[in-house]
Amino acid sequence: MAGRINDDDVKAVRDAVPIDAVVSEYLQLRNAGGGNLKGLCPFHDEKSPSFHVSPAKGLYHCFGCQEGGDTVDFIMKIDHLSFAETIERLAAQAGITLRYEEGGYTPGRQQGERTRLVEAHKAAAQFYTEQLDGPEAEIARRFLAERGFEQAHAQHFGIGYSPAGWDHLTRFLRGRGFSDKELVLSGLAQEGRRGPIDRFRGRLMWPIRDISGEVVGFGARKLRDDDNGPKYLNTPETPLYRKSQVLYGIDLAKKEIAKTNRAVVVEGYTDVMACHLAGVTTAIATCGTAFGEGHIKILRRLLMDNSGSEVVFTFDGDAAGQKAALRAFEDDQKFAAETSIAISPGGMDPCDLRLAEGDHAVATLVESRTPLFAFALRSIVTRYNLDTEEGRIAAVEEAVPVVAAIKDRGLRDRYAIRLVGLVGITSQAEEQAIVRRVRGLARSRDDRSPQAPARAAARGPAGPTAPAPTTQQRGPALNLRSPARMVERELLKLALQRPDLVAPTFDAYGADEFTAPPYAVVRQCIQEAGGVSAADADYTARIMDAAPDDTIRSMITELSVEPLHTRRDPDPAYAGEQLVRVRMAAVDARIASLEGAARRCELLGDHEGAAAVHKEAWVLQQYGQTLRERGAAAL
Repeated sequence: MAGRINDDDVKAVRDAVPIDAVVSEYLQLRNAGGGNLKGLCPFHDEKSPSFHVSPAKGLYHCFGCQEGGDTVDFIMKIDHLSFAETIERLAAQAGITLRYEEGGYTPGRQQGERTRLVEAHKAAAQFYTEQLDGPEAEIARRFLAERGFEQAHAQHFGIGYSPAGWDHLTRFLRGRGFSDKELVLSGLAQEGRRGPIDRFRGRLMWPIRDISGEVVGFGARKLRDDDNGPKYLNTPETPLYRKSQVLYGIDLAKKEIAKTNRAVVVEGYTDVMACHLAGVTTAIATCGTAFGEGHIKILRRLLMDNSGSEVVFTFDGDAAGQKAALRAFEDDQKFAAETSIAISPGGMDPCDLRLAEGDHAVATLVESRTPLFAFALRSIVTRYNLDTEEGRIAAVEEAVPVVAAIKDRGLRDRYAIRLVGLVGITSQAEEQAIVRRVRGLARSRDDRSPQAPARAAARGPAGPTAPAPTTQQRGPALNLRSPARMVERELLKLALQRPDLVAPTFDAYGADEFTAPPYAVVRQCIQEAGGVSAADADYTARIMDAAPDDTIRSMITELSVEPLHTRRDPDPAYAGEQLVRVRMAAVDARIASLEGAARRCELLGDHEGAAAVHKEAWVLQQYGQTLRERGAAAL
């Protein structure tokens, strides 16, 4: 039975690793005001950032898909880890040694599967880099030198060498305590006639890291003529490695991509190296597969779908390279970023170009890029004989759907006019006819798009969907964002985010002063956690522990990160306004209730009871008048 991680160690890990530092490994964050940050949610596709992070609270919440939680929840969700695996990973990052209860800790026994596979890859990467210095690896060092890479470059990218024998790595990892099952599952070994053998033998090795920097696979280049395998051999699909969701070099390029709003997509490992060494440190590459949907999602989170951002594809100038470029064009509309293509003269890739003409030539190649729309149009038009009427008509017929696929209306019209010029049409009437055709086809596509109903729905009432209340409701659905309840929401946000501004007054408020049942439950949780006056480093955690179910926990997370509705920094005056408005609403509601009770007493002939109720209502009316006149000073 797996040992349970000591509770104090779990708390130490939660406190030691800032949530913004962890989330920033996966997506770009920018200021959201009030000390919070925001970015594109990694858990669902969106165009505008609705994913908020509160570094002060150690919480995140997406107002689009309602995912939320703390640092541990984020890692568990995004990397599909168990709780123990997540704590172990974060502890390793923070340099915290974990203690295990229920029999103590036996290394390699209690750890989760993914953690074990990551450690196996880390050990394998170390093994391969050490082998690169040995006599057998002379052929690998020569390969690198012939392509302009020095020993320091190999160390920077973690390049290594896999010995030519059958089981060198397998025996090494067995000695580190890894089982044969783990070695095969990781893709580092494969089944042989007499047990596992090394998957990679006699090859130059590139470690492939995920966006957080962990080695999840390898790319292996053939070096010898007697190697009958493919030129490049990658790790197979494993629980760690999915080639459609990995970009080589992303761990090195991510910060510069987010900073410069540009990503450069190249075709191979050596091209990434050449670009980085030439100063193009935003270069990344796919790993043995075409650039696709999974890769787009990674880049979108880093580029924030900013219309000023850019993705530059570099391809060889040959037919295969142009075909790859047109495939990239098909994905262009999935970016808000501008997409461009850079094709080097002579069909050289960035590695060859750097070797032949130096670092400056690589940087110049990227700067001389062409918009992908323009490239696609030119590629179509040049296939036809434009000296004939038939050729021009055929070119227009193929190109019009391409132009109509452009989502930006202004850009679409400009490219429609550019198409007219490319095919050599001079008649203004024909030009206008082509523009009308492009617009009509674009409208038709929009109407048939599977996203059309979603776009229509998006034009409805805005704002995140509130969690359902914990008790069954009858009648109209509860709207937690109605104007009548927004002030209650704002006060709870202050109590969670800035308890110092509402203490100690808030603690005197009863749960019955919050008219929405879920808000009343959150108020009760705050009270059970000691109230705002007892707010300290564990304040939010205590409130979470007091929550009766996941729905309320999700609401607490949401309220803890949602921006306050004030353009100025929240201060005691703003907090006082919210306190007064909630109390005033409660007073008015109580007065209305008392007036109804007094009428019922009068109808029943209970004049004495009616008088008592009227007196209570009068006292509340006087209190309400004082609140209106003196504000927070009357609380």
